[in-house]
Amino acid sequence: MKFRIGRPGSAPDGQPAQEGPYSPVPGEAASPPPQAPLSDHEIHLIKTSASVVAPVAEEMTVYFYAILFARYPEVRPMFPPGMDAQRGRLLRALLHIVDVVDDPENLVRFCGHLGRDHRKFGTLAAHFPAVGECLLASLARYAGPAWTQDIADAWTKAYGVVSQVMIGAAEEDEALRPAVWPATVVHRVARGHGIAEITVRPHMPYDYQAGQYVSMETPWWPKLWRYYSPANAPRVDGTLTFHVRAVPGGAVSNALVHRAAVGDVLRLGPPMGDMVLDAAVHTDLLCVAGGTGLAPIRALIEEVARRGGRHQVDLFLGARTGAELYGVDAMLRLAQKHHWLTLRGAVSHEHIPGIRGSLPQVLAEYGPWYQHDVFISGPAPMVASAGEMLTRHGTLPDRIHHDPFETPVLSAR
Repeated sequence: MKFRIGRPGSAPDGQPAQEGPYSPVPGEAASPPPQAPLSDHEIHLIKTSASVVAPVAEEMTVYFYAILFARYPEVRPMFPPGMDAQRGRLLRALLHIVDVVDDPENLVRFCGHLGRDHRKFGTLAAHFPAVGECLLASLARYAGPAWTQDIADAWTKAYGVVSQVMIGAAEEDEALRPAVWPATVVHRVARGHGIAEITVRPHMPYDYQAGQYVSMETPWWPKLWRYYSPANAPRVDGTLTFHVRAVPGGAVSNALVHRAAVGDVLRLGPPMGDMVLDAAVHTDLLCVAGGTGLAPIRALIEEVARRGGRHQVDLFLGARTGAELYGVDAMLRLAQKHHWLTLRGAVSHEHIPGIRGSLPQVLAEYGPWYQHDVFISGPAPMVASAGEMLTRHGTLPDRIHHDPFETPVLSAR
């Protein structure tokens, strides 16, 4: 079984977003915890023991997969040949679960997301006991003398909650929609600087909201899933357009940019993320994008237009140089068409006419933004620094929307 986390930020570069809390599928209610909540003492034991193994967590995940495959070789074909990325996702998922173990609502939301997303891997309810057994064995080995029966019992109970929520969410999701959607490439355009614009048409209806991100598998790298954000609001013809940047060493991104052609069939996982327009409370919106992080922001702006332009939108695009200021021409055309959209660019490493400085610096100059809902997408450091600056200047944290930092979108390869 694979643990995956979603990403706040963008999945901007096609960026697989970095995976903060997850929302249920639109219109789908999250199930309550199937067991009694963990006690304060049990939560303390889990967090304390997690801190003990934290320094050797990467080594522990290697051991976990080694004993999982040795004891249950039938699960090995569910995973890609190279396990480095998968081990990192397991670690991020565990850390996130530990972080929200004292927050039942977010724990259930996150585990429900994991359960639905794991359907595409072929995960079955029967796999969960094996994973739990090997997980506890790994924790016990690396906690050493600090591992006690009380700690083992607390982790057993917590894993029971996690697995039951995941299984229940997967079973409910199975009754509503497929696990994966085959999608044919119908258009491809090279945009320079290692970026390609790829449009696909799913073979079955694919329901998503503007601002969400999508996992994608290519025929050249089976079982390797990467996250990308559609750059458009839902269309009548059902097509989705992705802006993908070829990342050095990135198998999937390079295959999509340099190898994909019209007629190729990709596979899409379910849409994820809650960086959607319905999350906004204010009528004034601040949108901030860096690099291909523009993709979900552009989709959100298209959605504002679809709804009749009932929001005023300030859009800031950032890049290191003017040449890297991606997608500015298309956004200028949208700003000329819609009076409610204002566009500004920020360049941090080149002297050119216009606004110079990092996005957080430029945002601070044009603020305050505390009466706006904020949508941020791009490289994780930019998302984090912009969010911190806005919070310092009075924007409430729950009005700042971005994909989860654990999501692969922000670091897609």
